[in-house]
Amino acid sequence: MARPLDAAKAALLADGTVIPAHPLALNAERRLDERRQRALTRYYVAAGAGGVAVGVHTTQFEIRQAGLLEPVLRLAAETADAAVSGRPFLKVAGVLGDRDQALREAELAASLGYDLALLSLKGLEHLSEADLARHAAAVAEVMPIVGFYLQTAVGGRRLSHAFWRDLAELPGLVAIKVAPFDRYATLDVVRAVAASSRADEVALYTGNDDSILVDLLTPFRVVVDGRVVEKRIVGGLLGQWAVWTRAAVALLEEVKRLRGQAQVPAELLTRAARLTDANAAVFDAANRFHGVIAGVHEVLRRQGLLEGVWCLDPGEGLSPGQAEEIARVAHEHRDLTDDEFVRAHLAEWLG
Repeated sequence: MARPLDAAKAALLADGTVIPAHPLALNAERRLDERRQRALTRYYVAAGAGGVAVGVHTTQFEIRQAGLLEPVLRLAAETADAAVSGRPFLKVAGVLGDRDQALREAELAASLGYDLALLSLKGLEHLSEADLARHAAAVAEVMPIVGFYLQTAVGGRRLSHAFWRDLAELPGLVAIKVAPFDRYATLDVVRAVAASSRADEVALYTGNDDSILVDLLTPFRVVVDGRVVEKRIVGGLLGQWAVWTRAAVALLEEVKRLRGQAQVPAELLTRAARLTDANAAVFDAANRFHGVIAGVHEVLRRQGLLEGVWCLDPGEGLSPGQAEEIARVAHEHRDLTDDEFVRAHLAEWLG
């Protein structure tokens, strides 16, 4: 059986925190830039994030074929451990592939000191939902897992309410990243967890980068056996939070202060729409997310954290007009950025 999270990290996960999806820093030869890779991790720690997710889509799944999975996981773990002082910090490793691959990746992550496995079901379309649940149970024997509902536009599949209800009963499941970019599917997960026997044990995290603030502000109320169960999405594990992370931390803190209040300020709903506008530019929604990774890189390049927007796949890059859109949203929504914070500490993180 996997070793459970220690109490402080479990409390952090349950209360909700900012977990950026960690990008991959490459040089012009498309090789790992270790100096800037470490700088990114230091940035997330300094910005107040409660963890990082490494080896996920934003890190580029191709790191596996490039032989970079172990080096990138190791760099992030070592750098985070050196930078964090006196507070819990969650190290989340992306795990994917068939049973053998997923188990190997989970065992590697556990050996490097990672706390959680974010379990992607991408590429397992041939498996039934029952097989997927057994797959998750096998990985949970190695380390605690975070379930992952991935949007169909980037390779996810539609999963039923019954699947999420079954998954929520799995003792090794500690959280679910809800990222279908679909309100109906999001409600399926919330209802399933609320109706499970582990409703208080499974933390919900938004991965809906197009609806971050609405997810975080909403107290979901589900009727279960005649009683009302309230469930909240408590934090985010997000590609959007790989940029402007200091502002994201402040935003989540503001949301937490509102928990339990009867009314939400209308300005926050306006800000929710502005954040979605910013995400549309960064994620390249106009082109069905073709430039999503390069868009994240472009924000970090503009700040000086990355040297360029290179991806392992030469076919991935910014879409026409995307850089201009990113410049527009960075100007129009300056309060959602953290450019001044990065400017003040960049030399330190690159040192």
